[in-house]
Amino acid sequence: MEQELELQNSEIKETKRKRKEIKMEKEEKTIYDLPGVGAATAEKLIAVGYTDLMSIAVASPSELIEATGMGDALAKKMIAVARSSLEMGFESGEELLKRREKVIRLKTGSKAFDSLLGGGLETGAIIECFGEFGSGKTQLGHALAVNCQSVEKDAVAVYIDTENTFRPERIIQLAKGAGLDEEQVLKNIKVARAYNSDHQMLLAEKVEDLIKKQGLNVKLVVVDSLTAHFRAEFIGRGTLADRQQKLNKHMHILMKLADMHNLCVYVTNQVMAKPDMFFGDPTQAIGGHIVAHASTFRVYLRKGKKGTRVAKLVDSPSQPEGEIGFYLDESGIKDVE
Repeated sequence: MEQELELQNSEIKETKRKRKEIKMEKEEKTIYDLPGVGAATAEKLIAVGYTDLMSIAVASPSELIEATGMGDALAKKMIAVARSSLEMGFESGEELLKRREKVIRLKTGSKAFDSLLGGGLETGAIIECFGEFGSGKTQLGHALAVNCQSVEKDAVAVYIDTENTFRPERIIQLAKGAGLDEEQVLKNIKVARAYNSDHQMLLAEKVEDLIKKQGLNVKLVVVDSLTAHFRAEFIGRGTLADRQQKLNKHMHILMKLADMHNLCVYVTNQVMAKPDMFFGDPTQAIGGHIVAHASTFRVYLRKGKKGTRVAKLVDSPSQPEGEIGFYLDESGIKDVE
């Protein structure tokens, strides 16, 4: 009887060992193990950011074809093998809940604003703030770039500036208000000025290089503003379809960044007035359904009474609609007393 038990235990241990080896083999696989990938193809893939199996698995065949010049059949086969190696498929709600424990919530500075969003702006999501000029969109972007560094010491914020609105002097004021070292805070904000929509999209793609090649702990990407260049370059109804298609691609790049690297994407959006709207607020966000559907949270900012601002949560996957008041001062975003 004892011998049988020992034999069973040894068989169980051997089975566990083999499973562990198989798991390790799967984990150790690189892009060089994919079918049709030689040294030259691997170099081309790595040069444009496809450095691991996950980046291949979430790519589209057209992206791989554009990067390497390979055939459509081979690109599809590579993606299929990468996905099967990573066991990408369905997962239970319980597993998803465990992954959600890694979500970090970035604070705005206002307790009411944070509460409206369920505790702050969460990583792994796109938060869109739209409103007229002077409603506080850019100020919130500056505040988040500073406050994200309170969450993790080495946290980095990437600021894609399309309208020349980033001001380091404002960052110094906010850092003092948050009790942080101003010089260190400025070092941990990487700013790039985008001069057109293509440049803006390229900069969003380059964020992955900052994470993978430079090893930066990027926790926030700010795009201020998302639609300014698209609005200026695509004029008239005839160009609307092209604009929306390009904007859709840009939003999906940002969505992929947020999901793969557990970072928060904060985008500001311009608005337009609807002259045919006789009741209610005629203000409408630019970008239409493309931007609306791609954003996880949507917040409408407007000017309130006596210099205050009002934030209205328009769309959220988990929080009810609501609105709160806040005000801006030298040290940041504050609650209305």
